[in-house]
Amino acid sequence: MNLFAMMDASGEAMQAERIRAEVVAANMANAETTRTEAGGPYRRQEVVFAADRGDPNFLDSMTVASTAASPSAQFNALAAAALPTLSPPGSQAVAPGVHVAAVVSDPSPPLKRYDPGNPDAGPDGYVSYPDINPVTEMVDLMGATRAYDLNGSAVQAEKGMITTALEIANV
Repeated sequence: MNLFAMMDASGEAMQAERIRAEVVAANMANAETTRTEAGGPYRRQEVVFAADRGDPNFLDSMTVASTAASPSAQFNALAAAALPTLSPPGSQAVAPGVHVAAVVSDPSPPLKRYDPGNPDAGPDGYVSYPDINPVTEMVDLMGATRAYDLNGSAVQAEKGMITTALEIANV
């Protein structure tokens, strides 16, 4: 049994929630972006969490609904860098917890606004905007922040229990 398993699980959850908060920030920053490198308006990004690491190559098999140069691919690369393997080299042990399985584009159609003077307006005078609701994004951000804080509190509680156990053992 691993004494630090709860810290590992909470650490992974904190990393996943940090990525979720960064995705929400990117969504908010691009709420009015009508033209991207891929063409068309920005697509809202969503984080997909998965429990456990049953597949050690899970980051290699992520499903992303957009192109390689998209924010989804950037966040998937960020997830790969931020989620180190917690098992010792050569070990088949799977660390419990949660990880970011993918960052996917929201399939919702873009919102159309009549603005014939906009350079991105179509022949009908309508401009396609991302379907991003600031209220929804703020709720997601508050959820990510609270989950991050709760996992930090769990780590602190475990550190306190370990310290107390060591003090009792030395008595």
